[in-house]
Amino acid sequence: MKDEYGAMSDAGDTFEHDGPFTLESGEVLSHAQLRYNTYGSLNPAGTNVLLVNHALTGNSDLASWWGSMLGPTLAFDTDKYFVVSANILGSCYGSTSPTSVDPSTGEPYGKSFPSVSVRDTVKLQGKLLESLGVTSLKSVVGGSFGGMQTLEYLFTGQEFGPETRSAIPIACGSHHTGWQIGISELQRQAIYADPDWAKGEGWNAKKGLEVARQIGMISYRTSQAYEEKFGRGVQGGKIYGSDAEWDVKSYLEYQGRKFLDRFDPITYVKLTEQMDSHDISRGRGEMKAVLNSVKVPTLIVGIDSDVLYPVHEQESLRDGIQGSELVVVNSDAGHDGFLLEQEEVSKNVIRFLESIE
Repeated sequence: MKDEYGAMSDAGDTFEHDGPFTLESGEVLSHAQLRYNTYGSLNPAGTNVLLVNHALTGNSDLASWWGSMLGPTLAFDTDKYFVVSANILGSCYGSTSPTSVDPSTGEPYGKSFPSVSVRDTVKLQGKLLESLGVTSLKSVVGGSFGGMQTLEYLFTGQEFGPETRSAIPIACGSHHTGWQIGISELQRQAIYADPDWAKGEGWNAKKGLEVARQIGMISYRTSQAYEEKFGRGVQGGKIYGSDAEWDVKSYLEYQGRKFLDRFDPITYVKLTEQMDSHDISRGRGEMKAVLNSVKVPTLIVGIDSDVLYPVHEQESLRDGIQGSELVVVNSDAGHDGFLLEQEEVSKNVIRFLESIE
């Protein structure tokens, strides 16, 4: 089964916020930084900007997950646009996170890392954009967790940061639903059930993190995709009890082990909690009125086989945002189709960007 990400690293430049950064919860980070990457050149007016937001376990290295869309003549055309990809506040890929040192103790934050919301991440990204000389964004693009950030940018021009002139939210909804929170909680419970979570700082709850990743890998794909790839394939011929080495079992165990090379249990818990904070209506009014207040061109993209963020959620966005367009991509890949169906996603991004100023 094709991986949705290439080689991952924390390479990039670093933005450091000037002074303490107050979070939506009221908690304060005495020091906040974001890792980011840029591609292409900023025009003198600071307006030829595309901001591309990543998903839960992604990073700011756009080339490692949407690489076929980045470069001259491609969707994120570096001859036309100044493309910015910023990390999430709380991520382990170069931004302030549970692995960072708490200045008050001289030790890593660990479980004491403050609760960050999606809106906090977007607000800090807005500060980054201002520091780069960005005055307005031609468009903001992102899928899954990146789509949640993208939706928040529809309101930043009114509340903070540069104005957003258009948006392309992909494979997400207006808020995290009970279904999505439940799946996040199931993964967190796998980590909590690891005896090492309660011991010490919790960094060693690796078996729990492996299982959490395996749960995620199921929710990101589809029954059809698993049947086509694995079916009832088995290694060694044994099909009874715990001795059965099903191909799908080997795949999931491999994905769990591999994930340990790039994530830790505490960061995973904190980032899934951040996703659960997603609700663009919070503090802004009733959802219908909030969506109706959006006046910029918006292309909404869904994946027809997505069971994690089903198409009816993108339909609700389309129905609520005046003049918006919905494109549904046909794919057997499920939620991960937003990463794997790059040709189809790219075609629609190019068309949309060419249609707006």
